[in-house]
Amino acid sequence: KSGLDPGGAWHAWGMACLKAGNLTSAREKFNRCLKPPMDLNQLNHGSRLVQDVIQYLESPVKPVLIPDDDYFATLRELEATLRTRSLSLEMMCEGKIQHNSYYQECLFYLHSYGTNLAIISFYMRHDCMREALLHLLNKESPSEVFIEGIFIPSYESGKLHMLENLLETIDPGLESWGVYLIAACKYLQRKNYYHILYELQQFMKDHVRAAMTCIRFFTHGAKSYTELGGKQAWLLKIKDHLKVYLQEVSRSSGRKKMAFTFRKKMSATDVSRHINTVDLQMEVTKFLHQCESSGASQMTDYSLPTLFGNNNMKMDVACKVILEGKNIEEGFGIAFRVLQDFQLEATEVYSKVAKQLVKQQKYSEIQQLLKCVNESGVAAKNDGDNIILNCLNEFKNIPAEDLDNLIQDMDSDENKIQAYMMCNKLRSAYLVSVRQEKARAVQLVQHVRQLAESSGDDVVKAICAQWL
Repeated sequence: KSGLDPGGAWHAWGMACLKAGNLTSAREKFNRCLKPPMDLNQLNHGSRLVQDVIQYLESPVKPVLIPDDDYFATLRELEATLRTRSLSLEMMCEGKIQHNSYYQECLFYLHSYGTNLAIISFYMRHDCMREALLHLLNKESPSEVFIEGIFIPSYESGKLHMLENLLETIDPGLESWGVYLIAACKYLQRKNYYHILYELQQFMKDHVRAAMTCIRFFTHGAKSYTELGGKQAWLLKIKDHLKVYLQEVSRSSGRKKMAFTFRKKMSATDVSRHINTVDLQMEVTKFLHQCESSGASQMTDYSLPTLFGNNNMKMDVACKVILEGKNIEEGFGIAFRVLQDFQLEATEVYSKVAKQLVKQQKYSEIQQLLKCVNESGVAAKNDGDNIILNCLNEFKNIPAEDLDNLIQDMDSDENKIQAYMMCNKLRSAYLVSVRQEKARAVQLVQHVRQLAESSGDDVVKAICAQWL
């Protein structure tokens, strides 16, 4: 009459029937107020009313279900109270739980009115992981339900191995689980749980991704190459994963196409290239570890570059190796291989090194660097000159004698003139200019005269004017 929603009353009546042990009546009453969810895959446990019913059915003390004419009713009730006969105790033996009336009742309400996550979570609470997994597969639930309902509870309760074994038992090839496993890996990566991630990738036999995780273990948080020296075992693991992957690829190429849908693929050429990178990184690590141990290392202000970064970082590795040896020659061979293997811009690296040497006032070592570059056999004609020209941007710090020696080492007269002009050594620029072929000499001397005029060097200006 008052138009109030009768749902609350039906629910209270249903709960009263449950508490009295009258399960059939309870179903009838709840049928009038409980509704199935609109989306079975929503990430919650269904309505509060359904949760209350399940919570009561799972609670430790409930009446024992007995026929009405049982003379020993009171005795059985007493026994039940003493033993707290319930779901929580009978769960210990998985075989028995399915025969428990309350367990069956929970499943009735969950399947009628609950979400997939609620059903899966119920199975997991009662150690029925296999049932949870089969339900997930049968209903083709999204990966969020797997992560929330099965994966997180498994690793939090230390049952990850049990989960892995069940996944393999249900589908030895793991293909049915591919989407779920990849989602679990992404979840672990977001959470920075890299040790669990690595464990899972090994179980999945996803060797390429496992190798990438090992790279992270090797590089992450290291502040020096001494630290990286202690983490070289990870480099060996990267190689192992890549070699196993290569073997699997070569084995499968003989047969029909294998269904490796969820494992990361990579061409054999790329894998071989990565193995080569690991070998080179091992060599770099040993060399720089040795340099740091012997105290030769000077570049404390640099971040720690490795060959697993982008091209700029690889160039930093090459610079570091050249600069940190006892002399330029010691590390040049390794650095040269880095430049060759990754096809990096060699002149840019050499110029960077030369500028560092200017800062460290090791001018004779710049000459040693030029010697190594020329002897490498792949230097272009003007490479040495360009390195010196790039260096002269720092010329204010170079003593006159060292500056002259560097410019004298240049091959091309044109470059020497340019270098003298950059350093405002106009008299020297004039002396080299007049040695050139007549028409070119005129142009160069005119240029020197203009510079002398603008810088107020009357002596050089007069010499140029007289020669012209």
